[in-house]
Amino acid sequence: MSSNGTTTSGAVNHQLVWLITGTTSGFGQRLVHAALARGDRVIATARSQAKLDSFYAEFKALQPNPEGNEAASPSYDLLNKKENLVTVQLDITEGEESLKSKVKKASEIWGRIDVLVNNAAVGMLGFVEEGGSARFRQQFESNVFGVIDMAVATLPYLRQSRGTLINVGSRSAWKTSLTGIGAYAASKAAVHAFSETLALEVAPLGVRVAIVAPGTFRTEGMYGQPYYLGNPISDYDSGREASISRFASVPGTERGDPAKAMELLVDLVRGEGKLAGDKGWNGTARYLILGSDAVGDAEAYSRKIADISGEWRPFGKLLQFED
Repeated sequence: MSSNGTTTSGAVNHQLVWLITGTTSGFGQRLVHAALARGDRVIATARSQAKLDSFYAEFKALQPNPEGNEAASPSYDLLNKKENLVTVQLDITEGEESLKSKVKKASEIWGRIDVLVNNAAVGMLGFVEEGGSARFRQQFESNVFGVIDMAVATLPYLRQSRGTLINVGSRSAWKTSLTGIGAYAASKAAVHAFSETLALEVAPLGVRVAIVAPGTFRTEGMYGQPYYLGNPISDYDSGREASISRFASVPGTERGDPAKAMELLVDLVRGEGKLAGDKGWNGTARYLILGSDAVGDAEAYSRKIADISGEWRPFGKLLQFED
């Protein structure tokens, strides 16, 4: 057995404590269910205390079926897990020092934190010139600096537990062929680059880093967000309208099941289920590409980079000093 409680096959053999941001909807909500169902403990966070109270009440109100008929209660596996769920109000944009204080208190609930999942994010839609740099700064404040602040606040506890840090990125980091997602795509590309560097720094300390890159899943996500129309420029009218129509047509048509995706994420962290015996952790950032569309986009991007490299390969040596 390794020092972080995994067996030689990579499977986790003890109860984990998860700290998850953005848990009242989307992937975060499904991940809470998935982790609790495995018997793990979850510290679920969100910006809105009211939404957290409602979220927790749903679990607290669940009662085992007195007839013992599990088929009549699809959430039966979670019924006795509510004692493993604690909610903490937390806004990832509230600043590093405030987050350090809240994460410290969270670590004292069960005495440790084994997994951080940086899931909370926002998707801001709009054309670059119309939104300007202010929109980019707003997008980066949550999707990039919030992720960094949470990582910095939690790493002391992950170093103690030799735990796992999960940053939720996006296939939009490499699929930039859609108009209107400039700020969002740039923020997720930054998350990917940050995570890859961080992984190298913390691997010698026994901390694993993974990047989740989802494709299109049926969640309450970016496609339902309002499109920025605060500074319309007539030259962009046709392109903007086409972009708005494209995003409006997506909700309800997504093929990806977010619950299945989060089950796979728990498999990755615990080394069990579909990823039993997995040996993909090697000290660099581990990518979890979710969905056939995301895999296809990653493959297309790889071909694009290969073509670009091939174009400029002949010039490489021409730019070196003469021996």
